[in-house]
Amino acid sequence: MQSKRIHDTDGQQTYAIVLSAGDEVWACLEAFAKDAGLQAASFKAIGAFQNARLAFFDWESRSYIPIEVNEQVEVASLTGDVAVGPDGKPALHIHAVLGRRDGSAVAGHLQTAHVRPTLEIILTESPEHLRKKLDPDVGLALIQPEL
Repeated sequence: MQSKRIHDTDGQQTYAIVLSAGDEVWACLEAFAKDAGLQAASFKAIGAFQNARLAFFDWESRSYIPIEVNEQVEVASLTGDVAVGPDGKPALHIHAVLGRRDGSAVAGHLQTAHVRPTLEIILTESPEHLRKKLDPDVGLALIQPEL
């Protein structure tokens, strides 16, 4: 993983983060967020994966249903945010739309993915923080703007 701050104005910073073949996306972004001390950020990315596991949140069971992607795919869209989790550490929330060779797509929450050949991420940090709190009705930690 390589990164460079490309913009800094009034506490809002933008970074270019580039992952290489074999890098695991979640681990790299989590490490970057921790090292940079991110408390509120959003990001978008394009590139390609050699494999991935997405998930669909099933409302009835309040659990994630895995979607295995065991093929080379284009990252048509990857978006997400960083907020402070209930444990005080940076918490990631990532969605992905992945394009297959035949032009079909698969989408969901990103759980894990290995880059091949690259993933280009533009991350913008906000000067304000965002905090997540466990929502007992949903069973997930969700961003609470008032915190």
